[in-house]
Amino acid sequence: MDIQFNYEYRDEEVRSFPLQDLAVFALQLEQVEDNVEASVTFVDDEQMARLNEEYRGKEGPTDVLSFECDGLDDDGFPDPFAEAFEEEELPFQLGDIMIAPDVAERQAKSFNTTFEGELSLLLVHGLLHLCGYDHIEDEEAEIMKQRERDILLAWGAHQGDDTAVQTLILLEHPHHGRNGEE
Repeated sequence: MDIQFNYEYRDEEVRSFPLQDLAVFALQLEQVEDNVEASVTFVDDEQMARLNEEYRGKEGPTDVLSFECDGLDDDGFPDPFAEAFEEEELPFQLGDIMIAPDVAERQAKSFNTTFEGELSLLLVHGLLHLCGYDHIEDEEAEIMKQRERDILLAWGAHQGDDTAVQTLILLEHPHHGRNGEE
């Protein structure tokens, strides 16, 4: 697995958390193949607001955006080129995730959790979108929320700390629809 982290914003602080390890851990729990590539980029509010407007037609910054590359098409069927990746062992471009640390920090303060915990939740949330999960319908949202919970609990046990458990507080709060969006 090749997960590229681009620390364009708040480099030292964000880099201090084991997010790369969490990304690999989460994708392994999702049983994603080893030939997968993805990127995670940390951006400021201004850049996130531009992306949110451009791709979702929403004003202002959001906390996380995911952009699928290879994988499932819009109807949930496997990409017709996916077999080529398996047969030739080409890298499979899972997609790109954009995270706004400033939004994450505000949410962490607002919901009385940690900055690391919020970043962890946003990373797992973004990765699950790249793996085909969604939260548009209530039933899908519950499935995705449960998967986030399972991954974060397993990560907390794996790390031997309570960061992931603290993050689960976020999963019970109504803001879980990502920035108030349900």
